[in-house]
Parts: sequence; structure tokens; C-alpha cells
Amino acid sequence: MLLWLLGAALLAPAAGFYLPGLAPVSFCEPGKDQVPDCKSTIELFVNRLDSVESVLPYEYTAFDFCSEKTLKRPSENLGQVLFGERIEPSPYKFEFKKPAVCQKVCTRTYDASNPTDKAKLDFLKKGMLLNYQHHWIVDNMPVTWCYDVEEGQKFCNPGFPIGCYVTEAGRPKDACVVNSNFNEKDAFYIFNHVDIIIHYHIVEHEQLGARLVAAKIEPKSYENPNDDSPDCSGGPKFLKNKHTGVFKIPYTYSVRFEEDKNIRWASRWDYILESMPHTNIQWFSIMNSLVIVLFLSGMVAMIMLRTLHKDIARYNQMDSVEDAQEEFGWKLVHGDVFRPPRKGMLLSVFLGSGTQIFIMTFVTLFFACLGFLSPANRGALMTCAVVLWVLLGTPAGFVAARLYKSFGGEKWKTNVLLTALLCPGVVFADFFVMNLILWGEGSSAAMPFGTLVAILALWFCISVPLTFIGAYFGFKKAGIEHPVRTNQIPRQIPEQSFYTKPFPGIIMGGILPFGCIFIQLFFILNSIWSHQMYYMFGFLFLVFIILVITCSEATILLCYFHLCAEDYHWQWRSFLTSGFTAVYFLVYAIHYFFSKLQITGLASTILYFGYTMIMALIFFLFTGAIGFFACFWFVTKIYSVVKVD
Repeated sequence: MLLWLLGAALLAPAAGFYLPGLAPVSFCEPGKDQVPDCKSTIELFVNRLDSVESVLPYEYTAFDFCSEKTLKRPSENLGQVLFGERIEPSPYKFEFKKPAVCQKVCTRTYDASNPTDKAKLDFLKKGMLLNYQHHWIVDNMPVTWCYDVEEGQKFCNPGFPIGCYVTEAGRPKDACVVNSNFNEKDAFYIFNHVDIIIHYHIVEHEQLGARLVAAKIEPKSYENPNDDSPDCSGGPKFLKNKHTGVFKIPYTYSVRFEEDKNIRWASRWDYILESMPHTNIQWFSIMNSLVIVLFLSGMVAMIMLRTLHKDIARYNQMDSVEDAQEEFGWKLVHGDVFRPPRKGMLLSVFLGSGTQIFIMTFVTLFFACLGFLSPANRGALMTCAVVLWVLLGTPAGFVAARLYKSFGGEKWKTNVLLTALLCPGVVFADFFVMNLILWGEGSSAAMPFGTLVAILALWFCISVPLTFIGAYFGFKKAGIEHPVRTNQIPRQIPEQSFYTKPFPGIIMGGILPFGCIFIQLFFILNSIWSHQMYYMFGFLFLVFIILVITCSEATILLCYFHLCAEDYHWQWRSFLTSGFTAVYFLVYAIHYFFSKLQITGLASTILYFGYTMIMALIFFLFTGAIGFFACFWFVTKIYSVVKVD
């Protein structure tokens, strides 16, 4: 309950009952000031620019567009800073229901002989070549560029390009295909004019005023021969690749308002989400995946219950000494099954961190299902995850200490320090190197020094002390009592067949869990690298639950086979069996990079694989912990119900 309240305080500073944490804003025409809490000026905010061909996002001002320097930029939360979002005010402002035609914003002049101007022009050309996209915001809603795709469907993109390039061979790239007039060879076409359409819905019963339900844009290119008073005339504005001399870019906009009686404020995001590519096609695939996994889970559970029931009944019916001498299968290793594993310190540290990640993921997805972490609440998902990770140091310390004590470990100080510093340290070191690359490239995703210090403060001043508290209680508690005694002399493990050797079992164990997540993985990678919105948290939560069940059952099944083969080294094997799912995740991420993305440049490639390694490590700890605890429960259960002399 405390976490729920904390999440509500952090993520939903809203009035009333609006779950996404954002109350609606009412707009009315200028001069109608008698209506309370009614705004007449519509402000347009600009966000960072990004590209599917580059991992590096850039601030709006980096491209020398028309900017508003007088107004204070809105404050960003931790999640927005981590994702490189940089929202700032823009000079595009208009009055509600007051249309405007070809309004001048500013004119940028470049002299190719001036090194500073030449560098700005080159950067603008690089942005058009890599298809960098604007991301504008009106009333906390993305301004979308809607265009027709195949089969008469409309696709609404929450971004629009700054321009496009026609190659030396005359082949138009990216957005240049939309206009047949973009035919100048080896030239960059600049979208220096935007037609903005604001859709609004008049509130009839609650209060006077209107609410904005959509903001659409159409980028255009005009020569505008008269820079002082542009009239949006002339052919498209283009810049030759080898341009010399002075070059002027006049930026203009037009705006019009349309009433929409069908869309309500609460469902204003639907038209963007419904037009996302592949969404409709994948529902069947996701359901298919879930049905297969549930079917396999049922089969595994049935086999385990029936076989185990027979084993336990047979073992418990053996009364005579002669029968006991003929024991076989998993009962034979009862004196060694709880023998402490090799490298017990490292295993306990991994399990502590895995528990921390598991609880963090579960609570974050639960909040997302409630609607707190919707796309409207920018950066909330990442902020929630980081805050929860910091606060969950206590369970990590407790689990690591308790297991380390049960493994017979005595170096408790080393255990606590490793739990608090090892896995978070590896993630932070990788993140820091990635941040240095972003900083060197001048990207907006480079984290400011102050934020880095704040994250280190959260880690060392909150997470580490909480880990110490958890470890104190873990070591103070009595050790875990096992149902059978451990023999002093280890039993010799017989020669194993190929299938019961550790490595083949570990490789097989990760296939089933990966099979139930790879479709969702496609959507998640799309949302991260192709800048598409992810909103199917209900399905993701369901897949998360099924992943937990599948990891548990696959690990228990393989654990049972190994115990039947008289191999009692189950601790590391159970962790690595389900943890191997992360290796399949890594292989899929490499396949996704080469088959789906068009990322170019060494820095972007290093960043992609650097961030992927962080995700793979987190996934490895998370799935590994699930496998170990499932197997631990299983082994404790079966040896507690069988009679051992």
C-alpha cells in the first residue's frame, strides 16, 4: 500500500480522477475571459529530434531552427532526462479559433564562406540525410503527420521530417517521395512551412469552453521569393549539396481549427495508437503464443505431478532394508542435494539483485496496467523503475544474506558490499561509457553532470544503506532449515549422458521462456529504437506472468531429470538454465539490428550494443532468480514428503 501511495504521489500529480495524471485544459476564444480556468493562447512545445538511422537524438536548437529564448523551459523528470527528451517552448503560438495563413516565424541566413554558418548548414544537411524527425507537442499531445499507406489506411506518425534528400542519380529518399516536384538532383529539400490543423471538442455539460482532441500537421516546402513578407508561393525550397554563397531559409506556418464531435478528450490518443504499424496484425500472433505457452505449461505440470506422485508413493512403500538398498533416481542423492554450491558468494549476490529486479518489474508493470504510466505521462515509466530499484535495496540485501548464510558462508561484509555494488556498478559503468560517447557527439541524450551526481546520490545514499539494512536482518535470522541432512563425504556423480550434461540442459532451458516473449520483444525494441509508442501494458503484464511460470516449469523439469540421473549440483544449473533466456534475447537483438534497423555510424552502433548489454544483464539476473527459487522450492518440497532413514 505504501508503494502504491508513493507511486501515486510520484506519477500522478493530477486533480480529480484522471488516471494518466493529467487533467484536461479548457480553451475558449480570446475576449471570453469571464469563463474561469479557460485559456485562449495555444502554446506549441518542441522536443528533441531523433532518427531511425541514428541512435543519437539532438536538441531542437542544435539545428538552428527558430527558437524562443525568453521563456523558461518546462522541468523534466528523471525518466525524460534518461531518454534524452528535451522539451522547450517554441515561437509557434496562436489564439484559439483564430486561423492564420502563412505567418512568418523567422528567417535564417547562412553564408557558406563563414566557417560557423557552413558548420550549421552541414549539420542541417546531415539531419536531412539521416531523416531526423521533429517532435512537437500541443496540450501535452503529440502533433502528428498523417498520410496514406497501403490498402487505403492512414498512418499517423508522432513526428515529421526536417527535410529530405534527392541523390545524384535523381532517386528521392524518405519524405521526398511525397512530392513529384522534388526532382533536383543532389539537393536537400527543406520543410520550412507547416500547415497545422487543431481539432477540438466543445464540452456541453461539464463547463464552458473546448478541449483539444487532435493536432495534425502537414510539412511543406516553399521558396518564398519575398523574405520580408512571405506568401507561401514559389516552388519547393532546396539547397544544393555543393552550394556556395548566401542561403536564406524563411520559416512560416498556417493554422486552422476544426470541430470534431466524435472524439472525446479521454480517447484522443486512440487515432495515433490505432494507426501504429503491425499492431493489428500481431494480436493473433500474441494470442497464439500465449495459447501455446499455456498448453506447454499444462503438459509440464501434468507430467511432473503424475511422475512425482508415483516416485514418492514407491519410495514411501519401501519398508525393508533390502528394498532401501535398491533405491534409485532422485532419492539416492538426498544426502547431497543441499550441499553448498561452488562460488556460493557470487550466486547469492546474483540472486539478491535478481529479486530486486523482479519486484521492480512487477510493480512497474502493475502501475502501467492501472494507467499511471501511459504515453501521455512522459518519462513516468523510467522514473518509476529507477525509484523502485533504489527503494528495493532491502529485499536484495535480505535475500543475498539469507542464501549466503544457508550456503555456509561467513564473509558477510564482502557479501553485503558485492550485493550493493557489483551488478549496479556494472550497469552504471556501461551507462557512463555510453554517456561519454553521447557527450562527445553533442547529443541531447547525454546526461548532464548534475543528473549523474543525483543518480550516484540515490545509489549510495539510499540504495546502499537499504541493502545493508536488509542484509542485517538476513544474517540475523536463523539459517534455512533443509528437510534432509547433508552427508559429510560428497557422493560421486556417475557418468552422465549427453542430454543430462550441464551445457545441453542449460541451452534447452532457455528456448521455451524465450518463445513466449519474442513477439512482445519486437514491440519493445520498436518502441526504443524505432521511436514508436508502446502502450500494450496489459498484454505485457500477462506475458510477464507467463514468462515467470514458463521459466519455473522448464527449470523444475530439467532439475528433476538431473536429480534422477544422480547429479545433485542443481543450484548454479537452475540459475543458468532460465538465465540463458537472456542469451537468446541478445541473439534476437543482434538479428533485429541487422534485419530491421537502418542505423549507420560507429557511435550509434556502439550505443545500440552498449544499451542492449545492459538490458541483457538485467534480463539474465531476473530470469535466473526465477529459475533458482522455483527449483529451490521444488527440491525442498519433494525431499520433505519422502521418508529418509
